[in-house]
Amino acid sequence: MTQTLFYNPSEVPIDRRLVITQGTFDGIHLGHKEVLQHLVSLAKEKNTRSLLLTFHPHPRLVIEPNNSELQMLSSIQEKSAAVFALGVDYILVLPFTQEFSQKSPREFVSDVLVNQLHVDTIVIGYDHRFGKNRSGGFEDLLVLAKEFQFTVHEIPASVVYEIAISSSRIRKALQNKQLKEANELLGRPYAITGTVVEGKHIGRSIGFPTANILIDDPYKLIPPNGVYAGTCTIQHKTYKMMCNIGVRPTFKGSIRTIEAHILNFDNSIYSETIQLHLVQYLRNEQEFDSIESLKSQLVLDAKQAQILVSLP
Repeated sequence: MTQTLFYNPSEVPIDRRLVITQGTFDGIHLGHKEVLQHLVSLAKEKNTRSLLLTFHPHPRLVIEPNNSELQMLSSIQEKSAAVFALGVDYILVLPFTQEFSQKSPREFVSDVLVNQLHVDTIVIGYDHRFGKNRSGGFEDLLVLAKEFQFTVHEIPASVVYEIAISSSRIRKALQNKQLKEANELLGRPYAITGTVVEGKHIGRSIGFPTANILIDDPYKLIPPNGVYAGTCTIQHKTYKMMCNIGVRPTFKGSIRTIEAHILNFDNSIYSETIQLHLVQYLRNEQEFDSIESLKSQLVLDAKQAQILVSLP
């Protein structure tokens, strides 16, 4: 069976009882990586499949519908790619609704983990909360495991703490333009995935054609305005690029955009999915007094991107 992303538990193969972990796993940083590698290893020991159970939208968006501050490090698409790269067999994305949020801890375990997913082992942190009003805890899970005959594997407290700290630190680092720190915690460059859409062709008119990128996830954390160097993956190939996040003040813009200039590339890629990998923050977005001044700076930016960025 190939690695598969499911949106309905009835589609998940249950020929063997599963080893499962659950949670938001936003960003799939180094702390998450340790947990998921352990999940995969445990499933192999038991000769069965590993599954990550996660939710969409984020539970806080349903429980706190007026919360406009929540920003995510990874979309479902980005999360899935990172999880599968670690060897996890299945991902199940359950729709998180008001109705679902009312399930008691026992109902969640019985209805979802046992009856629908045939859990063999659940890998969970000691401080993990689940069920209505997050009322279920680790001790409740141990009791339910005895009743329904599955095993609970505890993630060490130090790892759970590191996961929580890392997620907050990554968000803060990105928001403060500290890209190096964010990437170190992630274990890879921060990624932004979107669709290439038609723009105003301003970049092409000055010799720097850009891919204008529409972000698919409205809750995706977009770093502050500025110019970044990195790579981009499109049509399964990776190229060096520089990108501008901002309003294009030299052209009196007012709408925030993400535009990538892909080095040594001039293909038409409208409607294609593109993923940017931000390696280094180059400079603030600024207003230039002439188009020639802007072009001179873009030449320097491109040289920096060429030097600073390595292709995988």
